[in-house]
Amino acid sequence: MGFEMKPEKDQCKVKNSNPNSVNSPHIKKKKNKNKNKKTLGRKRSDSQGDEITVVRRLFETCKEVFSNGGPGVIPSQDKIQQLRNILDNMKPEDVGLTQTMPYFRQISAPEHRSSPPITYLHLHQCEQFSIGIFCLPPSGVIPLHNHPGMTVFSKLLFGTMHIKSYDWVVDAPMRDPKTRLAKLKMDSALTAPCNASILYPEDGGNMHRFTAKTACAVLDVLGPPYCNPEGRHCTYFLEFPLDNFSSEEDNVLRGEVEKEGYAWLQERDDNPEDLNVVGALYTGPKVED
Repeated sequence: MGFEMKPEKDQCKVKNSNPNSVNSPHIKKKKNKNKNKKTLGRKRSDSQGDEITVVRRLFETCKEVFSNGGPGVIPSQDKIQQLRNILDNMKPEDVGLTQTMPYFRQISAPEHRSSPPITYLHLHQCEQFSIGIFCLPPSGVIPLHNHPGMTVFSKLLFGTMHIKSYDWVVDAPMRDPKTRLAKLKMDSALTAPCNASILYPEDGGNMHRFTAKTACAVLDVLGPPYCNPEGRHCTYFLEFPLDNFSSEEDNVLRGEVEKEGYAWLQERDDNPEDLNVVGALYTGPKVED
């Protein structure tokens, strides 16, 4: 999905994971118990025999995939497939989630909001990539937004979600400084289990909106992450039918047959009224040492 949590807008150079992220007491106890079993003389290579969690494999793979990354840099196909293979097989329990958690309960949106609150769990962020999970109750909406210069992997862990996405029409004139022509990339629902989806800096549906048809959870990997000081802002958009800004004299789509596959996207204010995301503590398996 790729999404910017407002409290973290300027934290683009974080070297380690969220300092507020901690494991559950159960996981801490389990780790200490294993350490007690290791006696003196333990070699460094012995740790390779310990079980490595799926989350840890995801973290280590992201480090490799995005090691030489940057704005607009797309990993090689081999690396993309390497990361996708891990995401495709991830399950809610791999990140400590169950559908009975409070995040996913059916609740009404506050009077001043158009959708119920969505919970964001922050797993890791550094200069090269970020990992996070969005927990959406039924009818939860993440408004249409972009991912400037990013390659984004999104894995639907459970539930059914409708996705509508666009890519910019290259070389099309802008209607005004905030309104630009876009072509529809996807307008359909996904139901878990399903493979991870990938969007790229210039194609694959770089602008997208997520609407939860049922309670659902989405794990996002962004490379590189949002960073306001470096110009990677999260911009939100309103969408308008082509005819709203077009006239009979408008030649912007001359030669195109399927005009219904296009729309005008207009930049919104920094805090859209339908943006309703709150942060919460990630308590799943540890991401890194």
